[in-house]
Order: sequence, then structure tokens, then C-alpha cells
Amino acid sequence: MLRRMDVRLILPNGVTTHTADELPALLARDDGLVWVDVPTCDGEAVKALGAAFGFHPLALRDASVRNRVPKIHPYADHVFIVLHAPHFGARGHVHYVELDQFIGPRYLVTVHGPANPAVPPDVPLRQTRDVLRRIESGRFVPGSAFELSYAIVSAITRLQETHVEDVTAEVWRLEQRVTAGHLGNPEQFLEELFQARHGLLAVRTMATLGGAIYGRLAGLARAVPPEAHHLVVDVVDQFDRVRSVADGEREYLQGVIEFYKARTDTKMTIAAERLAVIAAITLPITALSSVYGMNLIVSDHTQVPHLVAVLVIMAVMSATLLGWAKRQGWW
Repeated sequence: MLRRMDVRLILPNGVTTHTADELPALLARDDGLVWVDVPTCDGEAVKALGAAFGFHPLALRDASVRNRVPKIHPYADHVFIVLHAPHFGARGHVHYVELDQFIGPRYLVTVHGPANPAVPPDVPLRQTRDVLRRIESGRFVPGSAFELSYAIVSAITRLQETHVEDVTAEVWRLEQRVTAGHLGNPEQFLEELFQARHGLLAVRTMATLGGAIYGRLAGLARAVPPEAHHLVVDVVDQFDRVRSVADGEREYLQGVIEFYKARTDTKMTIAAERLAVIAAITLPITALSSVYGMNLIVSDHTQVPHLVAVLVIMAVMSATLLGWAKRQGWW
């Protein structure tokens, strides 16, 4: 069972765990960095955060509900940011896994979710848990809230890059099937093509919006300390790089889709031309047969010379049309 709130104090010599009741004393200290991680922001967590930090009610509301797009709200002593990370689900669906951040002078509050019930409970916590393991092992000691936030957001951009890499592997596989002509079920293959494009488009959208949010943050001099400005600029660059890579792969996939569509259209055109040739060749025979089938010509018995003459006329007409179609290059 996940706890509602994980409170930690990060010091140069390690990290210690505390309870939510100790938050006022931790925030009153002159040393250390307070990191509060909230796996599920329910009503009790909202009250605790409001009482300890004095966050704006609108920011707390946004932290407790699902946000469809990233956002940034600067306040006098902190900034509130909403970002999304991708998680690939069934049938190519891309889940938007939300991470909210309250970045203050000596504290960072990270809030996860709410997430789609189809997303495993541990998925929203992966980035923060990876950073926590680095801190506990001594490999990373953040000196400020922006350094800690930078590490978490960098983990999100790496996840986005990983998903682009995974989709690219699928794009290569689809491209090989198109060039080899082994497509299988056309409807299933077309669905696979569009699932891959949807995956790239979803990651591209997350990176674009994340870059826009941090671009806005980079321009807020009062919200970002001078010593942390380069971290924010680097995050913008990371999001831009993910967007550029996703755009490149999406254009490559679009080329594969257009090649597949051109090949399919060409096959349909050739089939239509052949059917037209067959119809043109059989049309005189059908017309002549229709005339003789109207009972306008009545005979008591088969007239062999008449029958042979009709068949010869049919053959000559069909051969003439077939030769004309050949000269037109229809077959």
C-alpha cells in the first residue's frame, strides 16, 4: 500500500525520512533540502500541503485532478509546474502520466497522477524513485530544489527518448515489410502504421508542450535563481531535442505510409485497367448475344453456317478491341 506522502530531508551527508507532522520544523531549518513526494494527492494530502506550505487553492486543486495539458503558475515564493510522461498501453494507446511540481527556495513537492486505472501503480513513480536511489547511494547530492527538479525532469526526457527509440524500431520493421511486399492483412498492417505514428505524435506533443512550459519558466527571472537558470535552459534544450527526433522519425514513417499507399493505389489502378479491358473485350459478345436472345430471330433448328458466322464476328470484334487496348498500353 502506497503512503500518501513521503517526506525527506536531503543533506550533504545523506537523506533522512520524516513524517508530514515534521514538515514545519524541517522548513524552519537553515540547512538541507526538503523533498515531499505525494504518490496520491487525496483530500488529506491537499490539506497537509496547504497547511505546511500555504500553496494557492487553485494550484492544490490542479495537483489533485487530472490535467490534460502541461501548465505553469508562478507565485511569489514558488512555481507550480505540470508535465506529462508517456506510457504505452494496449493497442498502441499512449497514456499521459502526470507529474506536478511545487518548486520553492528550499523545498520540492512532487505530486503524481491521477492516472488512468490501466496504468500500473508503479509507473508514475519511476522517475522520482530512480532519482531517490541516486541520492541514497551518494551518486547525486542536489544543492537546491531546482537541481533536484532538473534531475527528475531529465529522467522524463530520457523516458521520452526511449519511447521514440522503441517506436523507431517498430517503424523500421514496418518499412522492411513494405519494401519486401510482405504486408499480410492490409487492415491490420494499416492499423500498425497508424499506431506507430500515433506513438511518435504523442511523445512529440509532450516534448513540445514541456519545452514551451520551461521556456516560459526560463523567462521568469523572479522565479528562477541566477545559479539555476542554466538548468532550466538545458531542460528546454532536452525537450527540443526530443521533439526534433520525434519529428524526424514521424516524417520517415510518413514516407513509409505514402509508399505503402502509392503501392496499394497502383495495384488498384492496374486491377481496374485489367477489368476494363476484360469488359471491353466481352462487351461486343454481350451485345450480339443480347440481340439474338430477344427472340427476334426465330429458327426451327440450328443453322450451322449462321452460327459459325456469328461466332467469327464475335471473335473478330474481340480481337480487334484486344489489339486496340494493347496499342493503348492498357495491358
